[in-house]
Amino acid sequence: MAFDISGVLSARASTASVRWQGYPPFHFIGGNIDEPTVPVDGLAAALDKVIKADGHSMAKYGMESGPQGYLPLRQFVAANLNRRTEMEVGADEVLITSGSLQAMDLVNQLLLEPGDTVVLESANYGGALTRLNRLEVDYAGVDLDDGGMRMDHLRTVLADLKNRGRRAKFIYTIPTIQNPTGTIMSRARRLEMLEIAAEFDLPIFEDDCYADLIWDGSRPPAIYALDTEDRVIYCGSFSKTIAPALRVGYLVAPWAVLRHVLPLKTDAGTGSLEQMVLAEYLPQHFDTHVDSLLPVLKAKSDTMVEALSEHFGTAATFEVPVGGIYIWVTLPEQVDSLRLSAVAAEEGIALNPGPEWTVDGDANRNRVRLCFGHPSIDTIRRGVAKLADVCHREFGVPERSGNVERD
Repeated sequence: MAFDISGVLSARASTASVRWQGYPPFHFIGGNIDEPTVPVDGLAAALDKVIKADGHSMAKYGMESGPQGYLPLRQFVAANLNRRTEMEVGADEVLITSGSLQAMDLVNQLLLEPGDTVVLESANYGGALTRLNRLEVDYAGVDLDDGGMRMDHLRTVLADLKNRGRRAKFIYTIPTIQNPTGTIMSRARRLEMLEIAAEFDLPIFEDDCYADLIWDGSRPPAIYALDTEDRVIYCGSFSKTIAPALRVGYLVAPWAVLRHVLPLKTDAGTGSLEQMVLAEYLPQHFDTHVDSLLPVLKAKSDTMVEALSEHFGTAATFEVPVGGIYIWVTLPEQVDSLRLSAVAAEEGIALNPGPEWTVDGDANRNRVRLCFGHPSIDTIRRGVAKLADVCHREFGVPERSGNVERD
């Protein structure tokens, strides 16, 4: 008789719903990117060069660079941020992490206890909300408009918490290509956020993982760049520009903060080979690679917009993306996106239902997030058409003059 592990599971244990069965035909979830854009030849050449030149240093944890990560990669990250975001940081203020999710986990571990409160955008990255729930941390949502988090509502939310004898531990924000709404916060609003954070004496955790994926290449300075009080902790990633499976991200903070983070990073270091390859490849190729990536993603975005307009008509409302890999869609009130997601999955369509990406799930049951980064243009067209058929069968949306079946 097989041993039953359930009797000794910890209170932290959870259960996977299903075993991995492969990606569905119409995969509109996750931060995956376009496969042909992964710079395989450039990475292969970098690997061949760097493994011969510096491979023996992998005999030591951290090689010669120590626990913050491979020094040449940290130097590139600092220089790239200085150039693209107006941040003035050095390599000693950069910690290489196993993707931006590890950076998020480290910040949460650094600052949060069960029962604490985090203030964040009311529509937000599902992974961030899930992590806070697991930590038994409360979160208060701030409304968004077409410029991202509303500062008037941020002040109201913080004041309300204070009046109830509670103090938020930090503000979590995705100011550039906000996830899932795709908005970009202006410089003026970023400065106002810093003023409010100072008024309530709070740190800010700035998640900037999509900031390089703006179609016209322009962006406001990072909030970190505008901070004069060392109040901001910043994270970024190479998952959306180079390859998600490399699992390389970074956390940026003053040493006064990083000195407390480093003891929490107990994995003996992010994989060195990935760091070495990126450090060799990126300095000469990052800009040209991103420049070639943007029109590919914009073409997919345009296709998604056209397909939604064609197959859903006025039943689907959304802001046309200015960058990123996803679109936030509002459907008529009768559509339950949780039900739509379940039924669509049976038809080979994966989507993110609104309640899983918002603080107030009940108020967002008719919203969905659709990712266009990975599927081909043809797959986007066929998948949206099929989703419209499923939605029509379940909810009568969009309205049809006749029964139309699509493969």
